[in-house]
Amino acid sequence: MCPKKLNQPAAILFDLDGTLLDTARDLGETLNRLLAARNLPKISYQAYRPIASHGALGLLNLGLKDHFGEDQIHALRNEFLKSYEANISLHTDFFEGMSECLMALENKNIPWGVVTNKPAFLTDQLLLNYPVFKNCAVVVSGDTLTEKKPHPAPLYFACEQISVTAEDCWYIGDAKRDIEAGNRANMTTFLAAWGYTQDELPIEAWQADHIIESPLELLAFLND
Repeated sequence: MCPKKLNQPAAILFDLDGTLLDTARDLGETLNRLLAARNLPKISYQAYRPIASHGALGLLNLGLKDHFGEDQIHALRNEFLKSYEANISLHTDFFEGMSECLMALENKNIPWGVVTNKPAFLTDQLLLNYPVFKNCAVVVSGDTLTEKKPHPAPLYFACEQISVTAEDCWYIGDAKRDIEAGNRANMTTFLAAWGYTQDELPIEAWQADHIIESPLELLAFLND
């Protein structure tokens, strides 16, 4: 059954990791390099993939939670980020159908942008590897403002940068904090079920306006 079409959005904003780009393997293998340096067992792809949206601290907790104290977290995070930065796009690529989705938005003259919790120095370096991001209308990273998702401020800021109202935008993300931020900003929210959706609550309880199984499914909601 074809989904009910919505009014054409003024813009569509996306989360980055787990929504636009499949970064899990590069993030997880960064963790495994840290583990190997300490003669600790590696973590499997199946185990680290669901944690990828939780960033360096989430992955460090997965692999090293029994081997470091609170006083070591800052140094370990810096080591993780330095190693990840040096290997940021070895295995990363767009999720299937996402490039086509972004091209379709451009053909429809719908601006699109990125709102992520990833630090700007990593976001900027990662996006340089994919030419399509030259057409991105706005990029807001995790340290662009003092607040980050699930706070709605980054979404409001993105809208201000492209001169649209939040109520007229859609936000697509794969984490509960994405949906919370989008809802708090009064955007139409879409849960990217292809991403890294692990949480204590089932995805049906996240209160997304829509749950979609593939990037191209997003286009079915657009008016012709």
